[in-house]
Amino acid sequence: MKKIGLYFGTFNPIHIGHLTIANHMVEFSDLDEVWMVVTPHNPFKKKSSLLDNHHRLEMVYKATENYSNIHPSDIEFKLPQPNYTVFTLAHLEERYPNKAFCLIMGADNLKSFHKWKNYETILENYQLYVYPRISKGSIPEKFINHPKISLVTAPIMEISSTFIRKAIKDQKNIQPLLPSTVWSYIDVMNFYK
Repeated sequence: MKKIGLYFGTFNPIHIGHLTIANHMVEFSDLDEVWMVVTPHNPFKKKSSLLDNHHRLEMVYKATENYSNIHPSDIEFKLPQPNYTVFTLAHLEERYPNKAFCLIMGADNLKSFHKWKNYETILENYQLYVYPRISKGSIPEKFINHPKISLVTAPIMEISSTFIRKAIKDQKNIQPLLPSTVWSYIDVMNFYK
């Protein structure tokens, strides 16, 4: 049974930090593939600087086209809003009964994981792969040494999509932080200016 790591994000835009972590998970853990699950725009939230779903998905396609084990996923576009991970997991399991799904998250998310909808159900049924992030606060005691939680020693990536969007707006050259195909797409489409 193939083990799939689900890496959720708005990917607004996807950058080398996301790719480094996804690639590290595929190469240095027991995951066979990583699916980059593009989170849809929440219709109840203000538009802000979040690009339309199809543009963010397109950038993930462009960023991952040369990685045989990293794939874009628009699974949440078809699910009711707002999206809760527990429902997405149940939906994926139903749709792909021959795959074992796991969650990939940053240590910053693990700190607030107990606030997620039905987090106990997620922990009961799915493995969590947690990569390091520099953030305030500490991981709750109950998640330390938990049999379903694997702390992965991945590179610490302190690049944020927020920083990239602001840098583009300020006309800074941030090409090294983006896959070249993504940079070209942003440039041609005139995004984040």
